[in-house]
Amino acid sequence: MSTIHVVGGVGVADTAMASYDAALADANLHNYNLIAVSSVVPADATVRHVDRAPDLGPAGNALTVVEARRTVGPSDEVDFREGGRAGAEAADSKRAPRRRPNVAAGLGWTTGPGPGLFYEVTGANSEDVRERIHAGLDDGSELRDWELPERDLHVETAAAEPERYTTAVVIAAYGESESVL
Repeated sequence: MSTIHVVGGVGVADTAMASYDAALADANLHNYNLIAVSSVVPADATVRHVDRAPDLGPAGNALTVVEARRTVGPSDEVDFREGGRAGAEAADSKRAPRRRPNVAAGLGWTTGPGPGLFYEVTGANSEDVRERIHAGLDDGSELRDWELPERDLHVETAAAEPERYTTAVVIAAYGESESVL
């Protein structure tokens, strides 16, 4: 039986790719070539949430993953009227102030005695991400005739930093890495 490790990370840097790399480093997955798959948990796998990924093999190897990822940069702004009330400042002004968005990435999973499902969501609000994960897992479960009694999720959030890129990731890493050669 193989273990799927679910881990999150946040990174901040001067470019979008560097912030993504920093988020992967925060999760301890920065030295692998990530190979994305859709969202089915194999029947013989165990899904385990960890704070930091363990050593999954040599640097440069391929690692199979399901990934939720959101990056925002210096020009990304949202209006408070789009995301809810921002307190007294927004309530007292005719034009709501602009702000840096939050960064949220989440991954949910549901498992049972057979195969299971992952569902990945990104956004600016952790509660919205959580709600959409549950809705997606419900929809995916309805499509299949599988018993899926166990459910969990992990959401990684950060406040975007001005003048820099911020990335949040949550990754399900399938087993050990394998050589790409």
